[in-house]
Amino acid sequence: MAFNADLTTKGSDAIITLTGELDASVAPLFRDKVEEAATQKPQRLVLMLKELDYMSSAGLRALIFAKQKMGSAVDIYVVAAQEGVLETLELTGFQHSVTIVDSYDPEQLESV
Repeated sequence: MAFNADLTTKGSDAIITLTGELDASVAPLFRDKVEEAATQKPQRLVLMLKELDYMSSAGLRALIFAKQKMGSAVDIYVVAAQEGVLETLELTGFQHSVTIVDSYDPEQLESV
């Protein structure tokens, strides 16, 4: 499946929807979306991963870049990640750097 990264905004949330496979060949596309999102100075970066089938170590590095680019004042939410992607986050300990939720509801995220 071809990789795609779409950026939208909803209130103070920057939402990036990832589909396909996030590997070294497409990680720069994701980083570009993170850069674009950072210019909007969001309170939260929401990563919609329901349709992300695979994430390589390069994809994980791109997530680390997102965390660094957004800074400590911006919370990062990983939404609806598939089992294989969650496993990658857990094996590396990155799940401690983000908030993992099953669905995106801005009001619900306020209480997380």
